[in-house]
Amino acid sequence: MTQNSTDQFFKNPVLGHPAGLFVLFFTEMWERFSFYGMRSLLILFLTTSAVDGGWEWTRENASALFGSYVGLVYLSTMLGGYFADKVIGFRWAIVLGATLMTLGHASMALETHFSIYLGLVLLVFGNGFFKPNMTSIVSEMYKDRPEKKDGAYTLFYMGVNAGAFFGILLCGYLGEKVGWSYGFGLAGIFMFFGTLQFWLSQNIFGDIGLKPNADSKAKAEASDTDKRNPFTPIQLVVIAITCLLGLLWILNDPASKISGGKVNVFGFLGENGNSIAIVTALSLFIGLLMYRFTQYSQITKEKLIAVTFFAFLTIFFWAIFEQSPNSLTIFANDYTNRVLEGNWSVTFLIINSLITILPLAIITWVLYLLFKQTFKNYAIANIILSISFVIIWAIAIWMLAKDYYTAGYLSLSDDTLSLLKIDKVTMPLTEVPATWFSTLNSLFIITLAPLFSKWWESKYNPNANLKYGIGMGLLALGMACVAFGANGILPGAKTASVSMIWLILVYLFHTMAELCISPVGLSYVSKLVPARMIAFMFGVWYLAVAIGMKGAGMFGENIDTIANEHGLSYFFWMLTIISLVVAAFSIIMGPIIKKLMHGVR
Repeated sequence: MTQNSTDQFFKNPVLGHPAGLFVLFFTEMWERFSFYGMRSLLILFLTTSAVDGGWEWTRENASALFGSYVGLVYLSTMLGGYFADKVIGFRWAIVLGATLMTLGHASMALETHFSIYLGLVLLVFGNGFFKPNMTSIVSEMYKDRPEKKDGAYTLFYMGVNAGAFFGILLCGYLGEKVGWSYGFGLAGIFMFFGTLQFWLSQNIFGDIGLKPNADSKAKAEASDTDKRNPFTPIQLVVIAITCLLGLLWILNDPASKISGGKVNVFGFLGENGNSIAIVTALSLFIGLLMYRFTQYSQITKEKLIAVTFFAFLTIFFWAIFEQSPNSLTIFANDYTNRVLEGNWSVTFLIINSLITILPLAIITWVLYLLFKQTFKNYAIANIILSISFVIIWAIAIWMLAKDYYTAGYLSLSDDTLSLLKIDKVTMPLTEVPATWFSTLNSLFIITLAPLFSKWWESKYNPNANLKYGIGMGLLALGMACVAFGANGILPGAKTASVSMIWLILVYLFHTMAELCISPVGLSYVSKLVPARMIAFMFGVWYLAVAIGMKGAGMFGENIDTIANEHGLSYFFWMLTIISLVVAAFSIIMGPIIKKLMHGVR
């Protein structure tokens, strides 16, 4: 095989991939632990009664704030991608982002109105610097091994979901069962561990991600012969107007609703001021994008059009998929029978023990494989990583012990209860936390990701449009399950006792949909986009995700209105139909998009 600049990373592989991939795996794992751990609690915290420590907001207001928060998280990646590309490099961007997120979680743990809002702001900017640059490093490591990129991104995505699983499981449990501040605080602790581990292991990436200098810029320009297309002053003005309108809209939307109209930046435009602002911003952006496509070389232009097509489909995917921490969590909390008795109690406790211990054991085994390859050169980083795993094991075992004791299957003395900080109970009870169902998504990904990775690397690997079509079809199937389960809930009902099986099926089908779309989408960006534009275009990709996230919040805002008029089932059937339409559109457009991709699979 011809030697190339990335061969060094494949000399001592772990599970067939560079050891550096697994450094990123664990760094991203702790970041996702913190992000999803906090996110799983946010809607519940905002809507819980003041007596139970929440803010007692309406579902509409909570969804509006949640949608803007997660939208801004992904929107900020454009800023982080730009600074990484042009100023500070991938590595410093990741460290800066991780530090901001650590401070953000610590602020939220204080639970005052000011500290919660400050924490959300810090988390938005932290994610912006962190998220696009992790995937950019993966892309650079595999730039000479395109055939292994799909598998690498799927394994990387497995690390993402390992963190999400344990974050939701443990932060969600502590937040619901012990106290909100404990859930928010735990998220910050592991973000701090992830920061240290990455910083101490960064030399494993060679020259990738260093601060740009004159030599690196000259080398990048020499390797990229594509036609340049600098922004003109008029285009920069259009971008500034678009960004300003979009940012003001995403902030003003929840602010105007939460304040009852007292705060409304676009009030001077009338009753539909918010809609006028965002439509104007999107029109300007789409017009500029279409014009700039005409300025690139033909092949680059067509590849960018293909990326834009997939980004468009991604908007609909995330708008529906992200009902998980929103309407699906509300469904779990208010409309699902979560109290288990007798054999069902025992069954749940055993299953919960297995899905906690087995994934943790598997990830610990991956950690051991990484140790064997890297401990000699990165001892301190590995020790810090091992300490974090000791803490996770301790919290997981404590959680299981508390559940078995509360259910009446474990006897503990008063002294032991005091030592373990477990409240004494007199009546056995097994109640599944509402956040527990969200862990199923991550659990299924940990289980299924290797199978999908092998599928993408086999001769049966479907084309891009078919992957998206399959993914959206599975998304529709999941929503159809919960819609069917909610059929018996009358319009206007605030509570119900629907079987848990419908939520379990939703997360199974939605997980398979996510594996078809999310990591594969990231892989296509890295394959189709010129190297000099990679971090920024990942930012553009996350712009599409941001629109989808805000769309998820807007769907969630209307759940009460639709449920009161037509019934809760009607809401989920609407999402089912939208998913099927997008699936069909993706498959129909297959031949056209295949030509635009110029042989990229």
